[in-house]
Order: sequence, then structure tokens, then C-alpha cells
Amino acid sequence: HVQLVESGGGSVQAGGSLRLSCATSGDTYGSSCMAWFRQAPGKEREGVAVINRRGTIRYADFVTGRFTISKVNAEKTLYLQIDSLKPEDTAMYYCAAGSPVLSLIAPLYVYWGQGTQVTVS
Repeated sequence: HVQLVESGGGSVQAGGSLRLSCATSGDTYGSSCMAWFRQAPGKEREGVAVINRRGTIRYADFVTGRFTISKVNAEKTLYLQIDSLKPEDTAMYYCAAGSPVLSLIAPLYVYWGQGTQVTVS
């Protein structure tokens, strides 16, 4: 049974930073790609960053160096560091796993967390 649990979201002022975490359980960690997506109110879910089991990373085109995806294998945890937060970063952020390819296309992902809310004012 695969479970993804996000944490680390919150309400912050513009310019601040947050570190989102995704704790995983089950067999998917290390065997597939894991990614962060976000969905703002009234908008479609969009991919932010993805990392594969080898540590290869891909970011969405809109990422301008403010987002850093990483993982700690010993902890089976995925992270997303967001710096210089902007109001337009306000969204629910989701952790996803299970894609066989390094992609930011949501339907390719089998497992999803419940999300953690990031609000920037």
C-alpha cells in the first residue's frame, strides 16, 4: 500500500521561504519518478518539478530558480524548497509518484498525496 503525506505548507509573506515535505510509504519510492504539482483556485493542476530514482531532475518552464526538489533516500522523503515566495505561488501543493518517465504530466502519476496549502500574501 503506497501512501504519500505532504507537510510544510502555511501562510507566509511575499519574499519568505517554505520547505515542503512528502513522506512516503510503500514500494514506489526509489522505483519510479516522484514529483511536485500545484493547483491554484480556478486553475488546472500544473507540474512544478520531478526527480527520478537516479536523482535526475526536471523543472517546469516557469520555475526560475526559486524551487528546488530533492529527496533523502534514507528517510524515503521528497522535498520542495521554495524561496522568494510570490502571491502567485499560492496553491495547493501535491506530491505524486509512480510515473515511469521523468514527466510533469499529471495523468502519468499513479499515487497522490492529499496536498499541503501554501498561501502567500
